[in-house]
Amino acid sequence: MTVQLTNEEQLVLDGSRGPGVAMAMRLVRRLGEAMGATELRPISGAHIDSCLYHGQSGLDFVNALVNGGAEVVVPTTLNVSSLDLLHPELFLGDEETRTSATALMDAYVALGCEPTWTCAPYQRTVRPTVGDDIAWAESNAIVFANSVLGARTHRYGDFIDIAAAVTGRVPNAGLHLTENRYASLVIDVSELSAELLATSAVFPMIGLLVGRSAGNDIPAVVGLPPTTTEDDLKALGAAGASSGSLAMFHAVGLTPEAPTLDAACGGHVPQHTITVSAADIRAARDELSQTTSTTLTSINLGTPHYSVSEIGKLHRAMTGKTVHESVAFYVSTGRDVLAEAGLRGWVAPLEAAGVTFVTDTCTYITPIVRDTTGVAMSDSAKWAYYAPGNIGVESIFASLGECVESAVAGRIIRDDRLWA
Repeated sequence: MTVQLTNEEQLVLDGSRGPGVAMAMRLVRRLGEAMGATELRPISGAHIDSCLYHGQSGLDFVNALVNGGAEVVVPTTLNVSSLDLLHPELFLGDEETRTSATALMDAYVALGCEPTWTCAPYQRTVRPTVGDDIAWAESNAIVFANSVLGARTHRYGDFIDIAAAVTGRVPNAGLHLTENRYASLVIDVSELSAELLATSAVFPMIGLLVGRSAGNDIPAVVGLPPTTTEDDLKALGAAGASSGSLAMFHAVGLTPEAPTLDAACGGHVPQHTITVSAADIRAARDELSQTTSTTLTSINLGTPHYSVSEIGKLHRAMTGKTVHESVAFYVSTGRDVLAEAGLRGWVAPLEAAGVTFVTDTCTYITPIVRDTTGVAMSDSAKWAYYAPGNIGVESIFASLGECVESAVAGRIIRDDRLWA
């Protein structure tokens, strides 16, 4: 498929804005050809995942953009990096990696990107709205933007994300098109008890099952209670993007494109319906809780980054309590969120109780966890899913309450009544 460029786009491709932007336009056009697009589409913002250091190739690519005179032309935020710039003492990696990761971060800032360093750009005050075309990378952010905000982004990956930001264009294809956003699969959770659905810990497990089941379909989830929060939907989407290739879901009655099931499906009859049982939820929890050790060494919250509301919940849960000396307690969050939580008087008491805040990165991708020999507990399905392979730790998924009680006791505590 040939992508027809406008006169302005052709001039950019020919080098009117320098070789860096011309290279980016070549990438965007070639992606459009691969996606079957016939034209490009302007965007109003971008979120970049390429700033996470994976090796020299990523640094070489961004340097080619910088040296080629490229700059972003839309507001562009940056995903987590490989370092916590506010707490550099937490990094346990080698100095060569630190130097290269710092250079990568500096290069993206030089392109005009905002140094937000968060995987949850949707927690900022200014964020996309319904119908806005954007180019977001980072799997959980993509799902949240499409599903909860009603903005439109395809599942863009490294290098394409920044290419879109400096050209201001994406292919007019994929999830930018209304006809590709309708649900064809129904996930029914209405048989779950009200008590279970009132527990935030159930949403990552629903997400895990949704990601496994959806494949290339866009699912519509029916039966979620009206009390479902953005944090709940965040956890659902992040888990679904981890266990599968989920880029969008509809929560019927909750998300902007799904006031009804019929609207979510675009008036079409869904091809399949999957009913989720309490046994399915328990099995998903157990799958993320397979360990050989019984020694608890760390708690890891905030994947995706904890919100202000979640830090507030943690503050209330930890009031009057202290983390056991044998347990390291980490909370990953964005620097803006941490500042807000600090103004609310929550950060200092939590730190005094033994909680370590991590910004700019996450403990499942950067060497921060000091003891990986025992069991790590997390209220994030994404963390529990990826951490064993990424940092070699055995992990257990648990509710926030279970994480807090375990951290205080210095041993693994499970409340099976929660999962009955």
